[in-house]
Amino acid sequence: MSMQKRKMVVLGAGSWGTALASVLVENGYDVTVWARRKVIANEINEKHTNQKYLPGVRLPDQLVAESDLRRAVVDKEVVLFVVPSQSMRETARKVKEWIEPRSIVVHASKGIERGSLKRMSIVLQEELPQFHDRIAVLAGPSHAEEVIRKIPTTVVVSSTSSALAEEVQSHFMNSNFRVYTNPDLIGIEIGGALKNIIAIAAGIAAGLGYGDNAKAALMTRGLAEIARLGKAMGAEPITFVGLAGVGDLIATCTSEHSRNWRAGYMLSQGKKLEQILSEMGMVVEGITTTQTAYALSQKYGVEMPITDQLFQVLFHGKSPKKAVTDLMNRGKTAELEEMFQGFQ
Repeated sequence: MSMQKRKMVVLGAGSWGTALASVLVENGYDVTVWARRKVIANEINEKHTNQKYLPGVRLPDQLVAESDLRRAVVDKEVVLFVVPSQSMRETARKVKEWIEPRSIVVHASKGIERGSLKRMSIVLQEELPQFHDRIAVLAGPSHAEEVIRKIPTTVVVSSTSSALAEEVQSHFMNSNFRVYTNPDLIGIEIGGALKNIIAIAAGIAAGLGYGDNAKAALMTRGLAEIARLGKAMGAEPITFVGLAGVGDLIATCTSEHSRNWRAGYMLSQGKKLEQILSEMGMVVEGITTTQTAYALSQKYGVEMPITDQLFQVLFHGKSPKKAVTDLMNRGKTAELEEMFQGFQ
């Protein structure tokens, strides 16, 4: 059932935030997108473009951008966070006093907080305790470059409240953007975050000249280790064969749109991490997620060989070729025995 609430704010005017804001505008809502940089807000308002993040696309005329955070948030009934995961806590802390008491809080950020190793919904619950039972997450295979062009896309929304999940589902759903619900909040967030690690590895493999066999192996074995960690953290294993698991993994590991894949490819060409981030000019969530997933694997005692090797490549200067060799030369094991650790 559709709500009467009409005013919404999207916090974050990167590619994904801008694309989601456009979906909401298309669905008839009064939408403001908050841009940290005034020049981007001005461009959206005056030219209806966001060339840095979505080049060559015209945005809806009705989409309004605002660079003042307070003005963006006040009087909005749905607050959608699409900021980098490491900025989530700071942003939530800033807007806390301005969010309307009856608002819904949604996030569409894919990452784990460095240091605390907390999922984004937990970060939001801690900073916005009054909304602890009014938080939802949106995830799934959804490149912004395709969503903004109204290419058919299917995602999933999760919340501890099924009624809230269905409410958020109704806000986003349209003929180009199909939304399912899934009650497994932990699994949705873990799958959405950790697939970026495997995408970096897939980019490395492609850059080294490896083919479809290697890509298929990385994705399959990557899914197994994501599921093992997810299960240890309390997720439902079946979630990982859904949209936020294998669905997002396929999209991110095989697409030219994936910045994580591109970062991996550049690593394979001998570029240093600092140079890659400087050239891309955007957050590559999988880099920090490799750190946090490595720490989580140690904390929960879960074997994650791909994550381990990528951690060595990213943060200890290991050669990508040597990492692949070490993965291939691991001790003998039985596939189903390892898989069932995650999927039982």
